[in-house]
Amino acid sequence: MKKMKKIGIINSEISRVISELGHTDRIVIADAGLPIPPQVKRIDLALKKGIPSFIETVETVLMEMCVAKAYVAEEMGSASATKREELIALLPGVQIQVITHEELKALTHQAKAVIRTGEFTPFANVILEAGVIF
Repeated sequence: MKKMKKIGIINSEISRVISELGHTDRIVIADAGLPIPPQVKRIDLALKKGIPSFIETVETVLMEMCVAKAYVAEEMGSASATKREELIALLPGVQIQVITHEELKALTHQAKAVIRTGEFTPFANVILEAGVIF
């Protein structure tokens, strides 16, 4: 029996998490250093410094996920301004909520999953909240 996805995300854990999201459920795309709560599903993609990158991981997830709202840390604006600009450009029409890094870490406890990248840029983290496609 042949089973191979033709399009979209081929990582089975990410694909499964996205397909199981309901309206307002959240996932986190994180840099390599963000603490991940033990009760939250960890999808660890980090291979080495920079691989995969935060931005390419966000781009890939957005191919399949309908996002209504995104949470970013205010510290990202000063510590990682370029990454923040790249992230915002990927989210046209999405409500962006700016919170402190401590608030972002607290919200990770409610996430369905945290996708850990190989990103070494400080504060390169985003919480994506699912919207609906209808």
